Amino acid sequence: MEHEYEHDAPRRLWTLPSWLVNRVALQAGRLVAERLGDAGVRRKHFSVLATLEEFGPMSQAAIGRRLALDRSDLHAIVGDLERDGLIARARDASDRRRNTVALTPKGKAALKRLDARVRQAQDELLAPLSSKEREQLVALLTRVVEHHAAEPKHA
Repeated sequence: MEHEYEHDAPRRLWTLPSWLVNRVALQAGRLVAERLGDAGVRRKHFSVLATLEEFGPMSQAAIGRRLALDRSDLHAIVGDLERDGLIARARDASDRRRNTVALTPKGKAALKRLDARVRQAQDELLAPLSSKEREQLVALLTRVVEHHAAEPKHA
């Protein structure tokens, strides 16, 4: 199989699933970042909005754990989203030391528009695949991710 790219890699790399997944991830990240960037949003902003929409109001710490985001990064993201009226922070009734973050109606509407942009990026990324192949790819990648998520963490 001939691959003619500007930065053609050695054939040995083309046989490594880890290398291929990384190449696809780089392209996927670029496409999603471009589509969201056109709307003035970054990928991490989208991830926070999607998390709040699916799981409901929660503390910033819980969002950070769920998305594996650094505290300082998350603080800036929450600040941006709050400034834009997409989320609201309120004191947690059960623990006054903690803030709870919730999606606003404006945030829900924005997420719906952003979902369309992310779907567009997915379609661009997976353009060479049929719908059945896309389903198979998602199923296989999900199995790999779930397998490694279940592994005990090594110190």
